[in-house]
Amino acid sequence: MVLSKPASDSDLSMLATSASRYVRDSLPRYEMPENSIPKEAAYQIIHDELLLDFKPKLNLASFVTTLMEPECDKLIMESINKNYVDMDEYPVTTELHNRCVNMIARLFHTPLEKSEDAIGVGTVGSSEAIMLAGLAFKRKWQNKRKAEGKPFDKPNIVTGANVQVCWEKFARYFEVELKEVKVTEGYYVMDPAKAVEMVDENTICVAAILGSTYNGEFEDVKLLNDLLLEKNKQTGWDTPIHVDAASGGFIAPFIYPELEWDFRLPLVKSINVSGHKYGLVYAGIGWNIWRSKDDLPEELIFHIKYLGAEQSTFTLNFSKGSSQIIAQYYQLIRLGQEGYKNIMENCHENAMVLKEGLEKTGCFEILSKDDGVPVVAFSLKNKKGGHDEFEVSEMLRRYGWIVPAYPMPADAQHVIVLRVVIRAEFSRTLAERLVHDITTVLHELEKLPPKLNNEGKEVHVNVEENWSNGVVSKRKSDLETQREITTYWKNYVSAQKEIKRQKVMAS
Repeated sequence: MVLSKPASDSDLSMLATSASRYVRDSLPRYEMPENSIPKEAAYQIIHDELLLDFKPKLNLASFVTTLMEPECDKLIMESINKNYVDMDEYPVTTELHNRCVNMIARLFHTPLEKSEDAIGVGTVGSSEAIMLAGLAFKRKWQNKRKAEGKPFDKPNIVTGANVQVCWEKFARYFEVELKEVKVTEGYYVMDPAKAVEMVDENTICVAAILGSTYNGEFEDVKLLNDLLLEKNKQTGWDTPIHVDAASGGFIAPFIYPELEWDFRLPLVKSINVSGHKYGLVYAGIGWNIWRSKDDLPEELIFHIKYLGAEQSTFTLNFSKGSSQIIAQYYQLIRLGQEGYKNIMENCHENAMVLKEGLEKTGCFEILSKDDGVPVVAFSLKNKKGGHDEFEVSEMLRRYGWIVPAYPMPADAQHVIVLRVVIRAEFSRTLAERLVHDITTVLHELEKLPPKLNNEGKEVHVNVEENWSNGVVSKRKSDLETQREITTYWKNYVSAQKEIKRQKVMAS
């Protein structure tokens, strides 16, 4: 006679995870558990919870690459255990890094002899690259001021108000005054003439953006260079330019080759670019390239000997993985100029498909440019019943799309936009589907009752109530607009909290 017996904890590891206690018991969230669990259970629990994330491919808020070829994925996994900083132990990885620097430098027309090595560094992204570039400008300016016997305690940097937050971080972390050129409605990037007006003897550099975060537009680096050359000639200063090409650095060379924005311009001393954006690598890789050795002060470079051999390093961190560097090299040699050109042209064409589809609805004003980063930024022409871009963004999530809504920068913050970033993995089919889903959302909004303010009156957000008549009313003041937006979001958040509370009570 065969008798059954209760399974022991050790026996449970042999069962399917779904039959074990690990899917029945709650795991600690903020403290390490006392006991171990089987690897299968750990994987399944984490895997299942991650299913609640949105699909990266449909995250149209991000510029970051979400798809690479299986062969490159394999290379990434094969090198995931290599620490890049151990250059003596991994000399081939170091060589691949240097090849990437030289390829990118020549792509940006760095004035180099055929066999001359470029000056540059791989980083964890453009944020670190910008910090390093800014430090180089600050130190070089300080050294010059000290040599001249002049004060060097009040450095500033001139940018547009449309810069990415990493520029604000640099200014705050490294004690540099940030002088921002305000944007205006209809002109959402830095005006070169206004930027040059703000330059003074304490300006360490002017930062131009090749691909604004807000609408993808390229700033006019050539005009900035020409105006700044003239001012430098008049004043005797030598104020340089840094180009933040995080988004546009892997686009302009391939589909706008005649555009002068890089080291062809004499005042451009350094350029950063994100390998994990249109460099087509997963998140975690950026690059900064300097025009020459003279533009990177030697005292910022550290020479270490405790890893087996003397090594030079100029980074904010120390240890970092090698995988993304190897992945970047893979893309550069796998695609070549032909492949990058084809991909960037496809992105641009799909952006135009999306733009034209949105225009056909008659409901949107396009705020992005045809030339630039393949981004489509758009705002509602008419906000019927007080329904706005934030609601369009929220409702699109029901269809799986992440499309951000946000205000434009200072002096144009009353303009609210939706933005779609067209990446390499975004096909024409998806563009057409997105237009369909946006149109569906617009029809749903038309059926909703008008939003009411705290006084029970209908909310009007800057325009007449009709979606299609195209008549724009007198614009409200910025303060009135901000108050209405704030009130709406307070009410919306409160309503969402109440819905969650009721769900919890019902369960």
